[in-house]
Amino acid sequence: MQHGEGPTEKCGVVGVALAERDAARPLYYSLYALQHRGQDSAGIVTHDGFQQHGHVEMGLVGDAFDPDDLDDLNGSAGIGHVRYPTAGSVNSSCAQPFSVSFKSGALGLAHNGNLVNTGDLRDELASQGHAFTSDGDTEVIAHDLARNLLDSDLIRAVKRTMGRIHGSYALTVMHDDTVLGVRDPRGNRPLCLGELEDGYVLASESAAIDTLDGELVRDVRPGELVVLEADGSGYDSYQLYEEDTAAHCFFEHVYFARPDSVIDDTLVYEARRNLGGALWAESGIETDVVMPVPDSGRAFASGYADAAQADGASTEFAEGLMKNRYVGRTFIMPTQDERERAVRLKLNPIKSTVEGRSVTLIDDSIVRGTTSTQLVELLRDAGASEVHLRIGAPPILAPCYMGIDMATRDELIAAGRSTDDIRETVGADSLSYLSIEAVAEAIGQSRADLCLGCVTGEYPFDIEGEATDRDLEPPVVGGPADD
Repeated sequence: MQHGEGPTEKCGVVGVALAERDAARPLYYSLYALQHRGQDSAGIVTHDGFQQHGHVEMGLVGDAFDPDDLDDLNGSAGIGHVRYPTAGSVNSSCAQPFSVSFKSGALGLAHNGNLVNTGDLRDELASQGHAFTSDGDTEVIAHDLARNLLDSDLIRAVKRTMGRIHGSYALTVMHDDTVLGVRDPRGNRPLCLGELEDGYVLASESAAIDTLDGELVRDVRPGELVVLEADGSGYDSYQLYEEDTAAHCFFEHVYFARPDSVIDDTLVYEARRNLGGALWAESGIETDVVMPVPDSGRAFASGYADAAQADGASTEFAEGLMKNRYVGRTFIMPTQDERERAVRLKLNPIKSTVEGRSVTLIDDSIVRGTTSTQLVELLRDAGASEVHLRIGAPPILAPCYMGIDMATRDELIAAGRSTDDIRETVGADSLSYLSIEAVAEAIGQSRADLCLGCVTGEYPFDIEGEATDRDLEPPVVGGPADD
């Protein structure tokens, strides 16, 4: 990923129900495992069977909680959230889990994804007297679900809300001491179910389950509601909606998910190695050395180098760029000059690996292109005789509306430009991207079951002003409820 210029992480959600012990620390450890998915806020809400307890703060997980905070979060059931804002402003009012108390009980909700009909829903709910404290879409979901819980049981209330919201969502929800997980009918955002010795866990990624010494049971299916037993003894499943095709986010495999996570039955590390191998098959070039942009390019470069060597090429895999892990995110730098300086602070070439040698540099994606230009220049300054760029994803030419903080078309280097134009801009000797077909094959999905909006400009949801890639029947806000 291009440091400081690319899509930023979405959010991470978790929910646990345990037999006897408090849920706060397992939730805390799970959020640490999901920290890569959001660094702006962290929160936990628990329920002790009598009342709800919550603690939500801005900042990283380790900064948001101290031991006293965890001790105050009583109860063996709870949900948690780490956030990077993709809808709503960056402030404590949008931090999650979002909590609301109403006459049918206490409700907590954590959301990964992005709705595309938030405005219509908010207007309708506001006209019915609902007061909103944030500008995010999560509060809209919570208010709609709370309204439906006033005259429906839990399962029917969830189904009614799912029938009204349109977009991508993976939710962990707590109604009193019952924890549930919901995945949108297209399965755009990941959500999985795990079993612990004394309970069950729902999480955005299986790495969080591993952190708790649990076992991955399976992915939550698109359109499925999973309800955990409050005592941790089991779970119930309800398939509330089904679509002919899914719309899994391919970028989870390319960049967002941890390489040690299993997403939709595929280990992310192996998917990235497969993507690297496919990159060699489609556009391999024999150079003295192939190196990754750390850290996300590493598995791609490893798969690329192995495929090259299997074909008899003498290309050597090497770590030619070293990452300074103590430099902050480059996208917070206020000026372009500072952002460019931050790239040099964060990544430094190993001159002995590069000098006098032809280099293939492998990254997962190019977004704005500014960092690619800097990296090519760095390698040339270090003495590389040639610099060839290979990218483990198709060109990103359109924004994401599904929960990734993606640049606008005006900022995307691939929007309306040829690969050769981009190559010339970044200064590489050659540049090749991976095809959509190769991406689908490498991650083990049908192209029809992927969300490819950012690389095709056609989306699996009904977004105003954008094309769709399938037949859609979006919900009509204000229409009859679906029971």
